[in-house]
Amino acid sequence: MFAHLRGTLLEKHPNQAVVEAGGVGYEVTIAVGTYSRLPDVGAEVRLRIHTHVREDAIALFGFLAKEEKELFEKLISVSGIGPKLGITVMSGLAAPDLIAAIRRGEVEKLVRIPGVGKKTAERMVLELKDKVPAIAGEAPAASEPGFTPVEQDVLSALVNLGCTRPAAEAGVRKAKQALGPAADFDPLFRKALESVR
Repeated sequence: MFAHLRGTLLEKHPNQAVVEAGGVGYEVTIAVGTYSRLPDVGAEVRLRIHTHVREDAIALFGFLAKEEKELFEKLISVSGIGPKLGITVMSGLAAPDLIAAIRRGEVEKLVRIPGVGKKTAERMVLELKDKVPAIAGEAPAASEPGFTPVEQDVLSALVNLGCTRPAAEAGVRKAKQALGPAADFDPLFRKALESVR
């Protein structure tokens, strides 16, 4: 099983990175928060990897911090949450907010995440409440300089999370109005996600 991947970042998208190591390009599924903290394309990157093996595919899920990988693995231990939904959950709320929502039993906050229904949110709280310690020393996500493609990345991320294109566009427009044209990806994405739920 892959546990760690170090190599050159060939591509990065809001839900995916391609890392070249030893002449092989590995496609890694990532959360939106991880995307916003990745280095520039061409730089070296180190990712902690969760390997998910199915009959027809091997999928890699990547995280910059050990605590984020552990949180993801706890999420997918919950009945009804597979790796794809686990990444969606981690994209919908920053890790400290997600942990706080689970520990406080804030089901109403969890159901705002696309793909998470009331029963799934209740199971997350029930099964993980005592298993998720607060992340100590969590560094805030580094913001990217504001440039036009950021809005396209936000649109792409929203559509990948299951929003329709028109709803995603409306959400981005609202978020841009609220935050201003120079908003970074992370705040713009979270604000847009609020308005499309």
